[in-house]
Amino acid sequence: MRYEKEKNFISAVVYLYNQEKEAAQFLERLSGCLSEIFEKFEIICVDDASADGSAQEVRRFAGSHPEIMVSLLHMSFYQGQERSVNAGLDLAIGDYVYEFDSLRSDYPAPLIQDVYFHSQKGFDIVCAAPKKRAGRGSGLFYSVFNRTAHTQYMLRTEAFRFLSRRAISRVHAMNMVIPYRKAVYANCGLKMDTLYFEGKDGGRADRRTRQSRRDTAVDALIMYTDLTWHCSVLFSLVMTLIAAGSGAYAVFVYCSGRPVAGWTTTMLILSGGFLGVFVLLTVLIKYVSMILKLLSNRQKYLVESVEKLR
Repeated sequence: MRYEKEKNFISAVVYLYNQEKEAAQFLERLSGCLSEIFEKFEIICVDDASADGSAQEVRRFAGSHPEIMVSLLHMSFYQGQERSVNAGLDLAIGDYVYEFDSLRSDYPAPLIQDVYFHSQKGFDIVCAAPKKRAGRGSGLFYSVFNRTAHTQYMLRTEAFRFLSRRAISRVHAMNMVIPYRKAVYANCGLKMDTLYFEGKDGGRADRRTRQSRRDTAVDALIMYTDLTWHCSVLFSLVMTLIAAGSGAYAVFVYCSGRPVAGWTTTMLILSGGFLGVFVLLTVLIKYVSMILKLLSNRQKYLVESVEKLR
């Protein structure tokens, strides 16, 4: 039994999108876990332009718990999970920050506390993940990503994450824009660990969320892996063999003594030209991918307003 509560100030960033039915219950569960071990904490709810009563549920929760610091951040329009959570992280002021990408609650409530105490063993990033593998789509993405990204740690489906302020500062020093936070966390050079619980991948998301996740997956594969490079090399190799074969066939026809006037020269020029084009495209794709990784862009989210509910 703990008699003294932890002195560290904690921020919890919660992503909301059309989750009116789950919002109040999740916030009650979260605040109960945090209040047991922390003297001070804040909850930042990021409303990604929800079309239902998600924001009203947050206001109702804050009204019934005046002792809890609650902020409601409104995104100007739907911008997806990654950008919205980035906005919440920028608003958070805690020594440590929880990231809740969804309101899934199939993990035991004490796990929220466990990740904090596990982080005190020397980990800047601690993730909570289900033991069962993700669905086919997610499983395929993580398999391809982990094989081609060369990150320090392997990625997988997660329920939530816990980060130290040092980890957040390190990540923001590496990237002004973080299109895929999990990939940056896994390769920021700080110690990271995962706590597993009995469960599986979260429930089926709505159509808009699924599309956002697919877009994020494509962006992550382009920016953090060598997949496009390998594909371009393979395609260029195939086309090079075709061009070389065409050139060899043109020489064979010429040597056989039955060439059409000018045909051999034309085929050799076309074969050599296509060969050069595909080699140049391969080199160009490599340089573009390198430039993409090095560029620092502006923030890519727009915030409408922030409500300090307490």
